[in-house]
Amino acid sequence: MVRIAICDDDKEAVKSHGDIVKNCLHSCGIGYEISTYTQSSNLFFDITDDHFFYDLILLDIEMPGMTGMELSEKIKPHLPNVKIIFITSHIEYAIDAFELSIFRYVPKSDLTNRLVSAVVDAAKLIELEGGKEYIIQTAGRMEKIPYKDIFYIQRDGGKNSMICSRLGISKVRKSLQQVFDELQAQEFIFIDRVIS
Repeated sequence: MVRIAICDDDKEAVKSHGDIVKNCLHSCGIGYEISTYTQSSNLFFDITDDHFFYDLILLDIEMPGMTGMELSEKIKPHLPNVKIIFITSHIEYAIDAFELSIFRYVPKSDLTNRLVSAVVDAAKLIELEGGKEYIIQTAGRMEKIPYKDIFYIQRDGGKNSMICSRLGISKVRKSLQQVFDELQAQEFIFIDRVIS
């Protein structure tokens, strides 16, 4: 399932973009979950404070308060693998968008054609990259840690574990054996004890 956020200060644009996304992913047989925002600050705080996770974010560039450019730069440390599609009528921002490693830039003048292909391409890439990540889900947060970013996993007390990755340390309320069994990957080996 692809988790998507759509953020535009224009409510009609949010609805229109959402309809396009739903139709194209449904026709491709790709599962999705969409959250919508009309204030960039709400999306920012959901990601940075409440640890919301998104695979794909559709952003308007010109928004009051925090622009789409500023928002994308600020959330990258929290969601380093997120795909961002800028939807805007301001073509002059295209070069800056590429410097931020934006997945696609869609001009509003050709929205229907370009947004469909951008969303489908992003969703297929996310599905290809998916499956090779460890997911930590609790009532308050969801975190995806790509296998390639995990350095090691160690016990953290009795029945808790710590995943040390390129993104930092993530704690999970599962035993080391449970985490190892859930990984089901040859990339990891289980070392019972280290004697020094």
